Amino acid sequence: MKNILTSTIAAAALLAAGSAAQAEGKLAVYHWFEYIPQELLDKFAAENDVEIIMDTYDSNEALLASLKAGAMGTYDVAVPGDYMVKIMADEGLLDTIAEGELANTGNIAPEWADPAFDPGRQHSIPYQWGSTSFMVNRDVYQGDIDTTDILFNPPAELSGKINMLDSQGEVLAMASLHLGIPQCSTDRDQLKALNDMLQEAKGHWASFNSDTAKEVLVSGDVAVGQIYDGFGAKARAEGANVEYAFPTQGYVVWMDNVVLLNDAPNRENALKFMDFLLEPENIAAVSNYARYGAGVTGAGEYMDPELASQPESNPPGTAGEGVFIEVCDQQTQEVYDRIWTALKK
Repeated sequence: MKNILTSTIAAAALLAAGSAAQAEGKLAVYHWFEYIPQELLDKFAAENDVEIIMDTYDSNEALLASLKAGAMGTYDVAVPGDYMVKIMADEGLLDTIAEGELANTGNIAPEWADPAFDPGRQHSIPYQWGSTSFMVNRDVYQGDIDTTDILFNPPAELSGKINMLDSQGEVLAMASLHLGIPQCSTDRDQLKALNDMLQEAKGHWASFNSDTAKEVLVSGDVAVGQIYDGFGAKARAEGANVEYAFPTQGYVVWMDNVVLLNDAPNRENALKFMDFLLEPENIAAVSNYARYGAGVTGAGEYMDPELASQPESNPPGTAGEGVFIEVCDQQTQEVYDRIWTALKK
């Protein structure tokens, strides 16, 4: 691979530089940060004689905002989470994959072949799946951690030492689980209780940060961190005395997906890349790097055996239900957006 870019401005400038950016031999990827091994990108680039230009984001909401702000036509593929696939499709941001355009759709695991967020996989293929919860530094706190009180009503030892993901979906979903209310509630009393609880909880938090969620745990800058399970596994592997929590109130589960964007400048190469990621050996390389599960049949034989037994992937019997983030109707979503905006002030 000739070049990888991680600046939105630089990537957009290259792609807008003229007809060469839309010629054969290019692929523009919009991707989560620290989520795919360089070696796999190099492999695809070499096999298909393409130059890959990649930009990164740190939340589903950041992805959507960027595309709606003018980045459509810049990228060929992106990697949104389950609920964001539906939102992007509803807003007309996704192209449709015609029958026969992908040779490897038969490799999609049956449980991920017809998801509610993209029936029939018209716009996407499965990428990685996992959970979102939080980790606690066991050198700082030895008590029970399998409760959302750790985030929203923490003991004194943890107050002021908590990092939350800078992700509206994950934070508000966990907050709803904590209160035992629907994610898309329209009940005024429930919404007021949610807002009040979050405003009070914010006083216990040190930061909102997604792209260094692992690093602040490993360094000891925080004692609690909301985090994705794969990042949590990496934090533990790097020597931090941290434990991943599975709250009795529940936790978030997710499936990230590769989508074909409307107005993709290099549509043919985008489809080749999606087919490439449906090959078991290739998607297993992503799992081995990122420490998440894959949605492709046959990937298991290429995956690190430790993935199956890592504690972050194995909720105990006491764990609450894992739930997907829900998509609210527009009017309800506007209320949640206001709650989030107030929380970030």
